[in-house]
Amino acid sequence: MRARLARQGPALLALAVPALAGLAYLAAFDAPERYLLVNGAALAAGAATVRLCPSPATLRGQRAVTLGLLALLFVPLATGPAMSGVARWLPLGPIVLHAGMLAVPALAALAARDRDYAAPILLTALLAAFLMPDAATGFALTFAAVGLHDVTRDWKVGVAAIVAFFATLIMAMRGELPPQPFVERILAELLATAPLAALGLLTALAAGFFLMLWYAPGPRAARYAVAGSLFGFVLMAMISHYPMPLVGHGAAAILGYGLALALARGAQAHHAEHREQG
Repeated sequence: MRARLARQGPALLALAVPALAGLAYLAAFDAPERYLLVNGAALAAGAATVRLCPSPATLRGQRAVTLGLLALLFVPLATGPAMSGVARWLPLGPIVLHAGMLAVPALAALAARDRDYAAPILLTALLAAFLMPDAATGFALTFAAVGLHDVTRDWKVGVAAIVAFFATLIMAMRGELPPQPFVERILAELLATAPLAALGLLTALAAGFFLMLWYAPGPRAARYAVAGSLFGFVLMAMISHYPMPLVGHGAAAILGYGLALALARGAQAHHAEHREQG
């Protein structure tokens, strides 16, 4: 048990460090109490997912999960809610989840496990993001593909990265919405009023990114893809009106990266099994 927890420690820290910094930010700047409850519950669920979520044991099971997550990205287009022609959210009772932040981190990990279909997985997710439209999800997919290509040198994934980048530029011109307090434009506002708090949140995000990139359990391809998706989400949140993952109010990113880190860990066992069979 202790050895297993020690192996999972970097993944838990990658999720907990930015999420706890976000809770501290929400509390310090008088966010509604509901925001703290939502993020705190999401962190508990995300950490439990990292610790306990089983990874698909077979390729068929893995692809079934992939198809389910891809379908999830298209649900808001059919069900809403929509705002100014933009549909990116999954209603879950009183909570609304950002579909891209919930599904894309895990899809990045699953694409890294599926060499034959990595590029189609990323491009199908990109199609959903383009239809929403959602430039943050587009950038997350762009940098997930960049991270995966850096490891695998798969030319098809490289093409997916290029397509995603230019598609994201188009999305950025037609999908911007007014910023919501404690969700979007967090770092920009804090830089003007509380620069030390902004530096603290940025440091926590950087710590989460490097823990995912270098230390979380799983093969390098999965770690690079998942960390790349986080970089894309953060970058778009810094330059436009998109949610800041993990540190801003919202459960989707915390749950999404909890699942992604669990699947990346499972990818390690998947690769080990193939080495043993070989």
